[in-house]
Amino acid sequence: MPTLQVYSRQGCHLCEVLIEDLLPLLRGIMEIEVRDIDSRPEWRAKYDIRVPVVEYDDRLVSEYPLDHNAISELLAGLAAEAAE
Repeated sequence: MPTLQVYSRQGCHLCEVLIEDLLPLLRGIMEIEVRDIDSRPEWRAKYDIRVPVVEYDDRLVSEYPLDHNAISELLAGLAAEAAE
């Protein structure tokens, strides 16, 4: 199952809201890997005040607020790949 990365940090309310919005959209289609940016210096340097950030396959998908259109396009692309 493909995995979407969410860069977050503990205590980030906006991160929690974004993840709650993502879960029902991805259930059964993709997994979510939450990455705490404070656990790695390179993540902290890259994302610091930008969290939450959503990426797939090293490409930016969305920042806060969640871009529902971008998620829909990503899921449609994955469905098309699976159908081929």
